[in-house]
Amino acid sequence: MAKIIKTNEFANVVKNKKGIVVVDFFATWCGPCKMLSPVYNSLAEEMVDKADFYKVDIDESMELAEKFVVSTVPTVIVFKDGKEMDRLVGFIPKNNLIDKIGLFL
Repeated sequence: MAKIIKTNEFANVVKNKKGIVVVDFFATWCGPCKMLSPVYNSLAEEMVDKADFYKVDIDESMELAEKFVVSTVPTVIVFKDGKEMDRLVGFIPKNNLIDKIGLFL
């Protein structure tokens, strides 16, 4: 299961991390976020040896949502070596997520 992180953890687990880190920016009130959550958590377990998966609640970490210009949730951002490589907005089918992450492995 993907861990929910806050602004103060972001630098250590995403920006300063080597390799692939996938971050799901979500909100508890968001319908598509609720649909994506089980898909995202399942993928986090399946790809545990290939990438790190985290979630950011935009209502609890507004600074991060603003910093990464997240205006629609869910927004999934793929980072490699701390740099944003790509982002997907809205509900994303599992195979699409796998394909997108695979581009950066």
